Formats: sequence, structure tokens, C-alpha cells
Amino acid sequence: MKDKILILLKENRDGFISGEKISDKFGVSRSAIWKYMNTLKEEGYEIESIPRKGYRLISSPDTLTYGEVEEYLETKFIGRKIYYFDTIDSTNIKAKELAYKEDEGTLVIAEEQTLGRGRLGRTWISPKKKGIWMSIILKPSIDPMKVAKITQIGAAAIALALEDLGIEAFIKWPNDIVMNGKKVCGILTEMSCELNMINYVIMGVGINVNLGSEDFSGEVSNVGTSLKIQSGKVIDRKKLLGLFLNRFEELYIPFVGKDDFFETLKVCREKSILIGKEVRIIRGKDEEKGKVLGINDDGELIIDYGNGKIENVLSGEVSVRGLYGYV
Repeated sequence: MKDKILILLKENRDGFISGEKISDKFGVSRSAIWKYMNTLKEEGYEIESIPRKGYRLISSPDTLTYGEVEEYLETKFIGRKIYYFDTIDSTNIKAKELAYKEDEGTLVIAEEQTLGRGRLGRTWISPKKKGIWMSIILKPSIDPMKVAKITQIGAAAIALALEDLGIEAFIKWPNDIVMNGKKVCGILTEMSCELNMINYVIMGVGINVNLGSEDFSGEVSNVGTSLKIQSGKVIDRKKLLGLFLNRFEELYIPFVGKDDFFETLKVCREKSILIGKEVRIIRGKDEEKGKVLGINDDGELIIDYGNGKIENVLSGEVSVRGLYGYV
């Protein structure tokens, strides 16, 4: 109800809307409306109230609640329900707890994570209100072997959303988004399945939006960066989130409905930071050097090891690094 009232206030931002009108529209008492307004004020919304005129929204806080993101959404189901937390251990952990009871497309998002992690168990820093830390609950009726492609759908959607904002970024196969050789976004996809049936897929996404140089220290500063640092401007997190969810659904629906991976592949190839480069393929303690020839139709990286051996590499437990660093 609170989000519905907030959306109504936003739709009438240029004028006042009476408590009576809100009461009639939603079938709640005037005292209940007053309580909702106070709750919104406590959350950082500036709301003007004048007797016999009603309520008017003056300003909104920088939060990633549904009420704040909704105006940017064009989706049918992705992000249409959001569990919002100020602080949480991990959005992926919470999403897995909710996965069986919630519909596909439900989003878990937090302003801060205390146990954020990336692929292969790496730590992911998630400072408060400086990034987008979220997990999407998905329930695709596909072969579990194809779930790795969902990570690439996420990467392509991020790249396209940033392009919508006029920001050029590249994909480091399969799950990272980079700018100037440093990481601004990572994706961690986890699955629960039985034989050939998927129970759920959780796609966790961490985007370093408005972090400053002070947020990166030690080895992280050599690898990580933010959109703000790279673009030189503060990015609207709400708009970026909406654009990403729109782009993700746009690529996800054809994939799960018709096994159509074409547009995702096109973006992943065009935005690839690895194609044509010499890289190191790391499997645990083993490491090989090769050249990236491209990405095949199954989303696998094609590696030429220069000794007559050409291999299609699955993401899995493989890490890809540049010869002298991250890219």
C-alpha cells in the first residue's frame, strides 16, 4: 500500500492530492493514510501536507525501493516485486531463502551487503548507497546445462543499459563488466536443480556505481573501479537499475521461450574485451596461455593455444586473465 500511495504522489507531483481522494482510491482510512505518509517521511521523502488541500511530494531519497524504481520500469515481470533491505548479509542468500515461495522476476536488493561475494568465492565490497547490490529470482524451464547463458544475458543487459546512459563499457567473458581495464560490475549465478529440472536460478549482480577511490584499497584497487570514477559524474542508480531490468527481460524472454540467444551473443561479441587478445586460462593451480579467437554459438570462449590445440572453454571453474593483469 505504501508503494501505491508513493506512486500516486509521484503521478500528482505538480499539485496536491487530497486524503479523501487517496482514501477512495485505495479503500483505506484517512488515519491509515496519515500513518503511511509518516512512514514515507521517516524513509527520507519530503512531503508537504496542508489542511483541506492534501499532500504533495517535494523530493525523494536516493533509495532503490520499488516505489523509486517503478517509474523507470517497462518490464512485464522482472523487478515487479522488490524485497528492499537497508543492510543485509548477502542478497543471494536471501533470494535463495525466498525462491520457492516467490514468483519469477522477484528482486532482492540492499543498500549494503556485509557478506557480499563474487565468483569462485571472492569477496565483493558493497558500501552503503554507492552501488547496486541485487539478486533476481528466476525459474526458467530450460536444460540446466544452459543456465550459464543466463550469466551472459545479464552481462549483455548491463552493457546495453550503460550504453543507454551514454557510457561505454565492455564484457570480460563471462560475467564481468570493465572500463579502462578495471571491473565495474560482476555477476554471480547460482542454481538449484534436480536431474533435468531447475528449481530456481539466482542471478546476483553487483554494480560499482558511485564508489570513490577511497572505497578501493589494497589489491582491490588494482582490479576494481566505479562508473563514477570512470565517467567523472554521479550516476542515477534508480535509472540505471530500471534500464538494466528492462534490457535483461528483453533478452531473457526470447531465450527461455524460444531458445533464442542471438541478440545476447551479438552484444557479448561486440562488447568483448577479450576477443583477439592473449590471455591466461587458469584452472585451479594449472595455467595455460592462448589467444581468444571468439565466442561460439553456445557462448563458450574459443581459445587457440598456438600448438595446434583449439579449445572451447566453459565458464565453470575457469578464470581468464590478461597476460600481465586482470584484462
